[in-house]
Amino acid sequence: MAKYFIEKNGPLKGEVEISGSKNAVLPIMAASILAEGKCEILEVPELRDVEVMRQLLCSIGSDVRADYGRNRMEMETSRILTIEPPYELVKKMRASNLLMGPLLAKTGRIRIALPGGCAIGARPIDLHLKGFHALGAEIVIGETHVEARADRLVGGKVYLDFPSVGATENIMMAASLAEGITIIENVAEEPEIVDLANFLNKMGAKIKGAGTDTIRIEGVRSLHGARHAVIPDRIETGTFMVAAAITRGDILLKNVVSDHVKPVIAKLIECGVEVVDGDDGMRVRASEKELISTDIKTLPYPGFPTDMQSQFMALLTTVKGSSVVIETVFENRYMHITELNRMGANIRIEGRSAVVEGGQKLHGAQVISTDLRAGAALVLAGLMSEGITEISEIYHIERGYADLVKKLKGLGANIRRIED
Repeated sequence: MAKYFIEKNGPLKGEVEISGSKNAVLPIMAASILAEGKCEILEVPELRDVEVMRQLLCSIGSDVRADYGRNRMEMETSRILTIEPPYELVKKMRASNLLMGPLLAKTGRIRIALPGGCAIGARPIDLHLKGFHALGAEIVIGETHVEARADRLVGGKVYLDFPSVGATENIMMAASLAEGITIIENVAEEPEIVDLANFLNKMGAKIKGAGTDTIRIEGVRSLHGARHAVIPDRIETGTFMVAAAITRGDILLKNVVSDHVKPVIAKLIECGVEVVDGDDGMRVRASEKELISTDIKTLPYPGFPTDMQSQFMALLTTVKGSSVVIETVFENRYMHITELNRMGANIRIEGRSAVVEGGQKLHGAQVISTDLRAGAALVLAGLMSEGITEISEIYHIERGYADLVKKLKGLGANIRRIED
């Protein structure tokens, strides 16, 4: 197993290019199943999760050709070989459930094992199934698998009890080939939803309202291939913004959409960080004055993203004063706190809140990346810790950050990836 070894260095400085969005490319790859013809995806990040999705598509009969060196991928699904993706792949990634909507719409049936992924909460798929049922599918739930069947999906009205990103994507993909009109209310409004809708519309779908709380889909008989460039990764963007802040550095981030990270920008400015959005990129500078503490509360988009909570908490450990972090999206997303405290942080959990007593001197330690974003937080903390920080289970981190070590080194970080 590989590990990261990090030593404290000075402020990070320079330029960094943000990769295409992990959370956008995975549903777009799944949606290619719906096309009668070839799809070409650009700005594809080279990530473990992307490779797992590629293997999943190949396992059901898709012809997928990946050129990670050029960040592009071609896929064509002329025939479906199986409606049950292999468990050994499904268990590796929760996003494997995104195959459910396209396969159900294309073949009328899907059988899939309950998915894996990061252990940050229950994240059940009941909202996905509720949507399929509203479109006329029969749902059978077993102990280890779930199955959905429908001779032909028919448009219907779906109200999501929670604006789940995955459920919104799955129902939207299934409804694209359903007969009639589907209305989905209280949907997720994330930029990744808009990106998926744009891709589906390029394929011939008729989707309106993506990015608002209600999406209207007029089903069509078939979809054709399309060419599409994935949006920049807003969580990678936010992570490098915090990297500039935590090291009191000065970084120019290129290939970013500032509108997608408004809450992160707002909170960094509250801390005293300078953020300037220009034609050549977004500059984040924290070298001019002492930073101050602030509070954060995670919410569905456009609120502060849960995927940035742990990284921002790492920053708050280095800022003088007390901060309160409230996690409202996932019930088990404080596992990084134990590891940060091992590095000298002073954080205590009070229900769904965490109180951070900032301004502590961090020191290197042997820590474990318990999930993707927790691992990113430990990397950021390691940049400000005296001594050596050794991070294990880094496969979690590499599920979501392309070329992280190379990018950090390019900014002056002292980080090594070593195979154990």
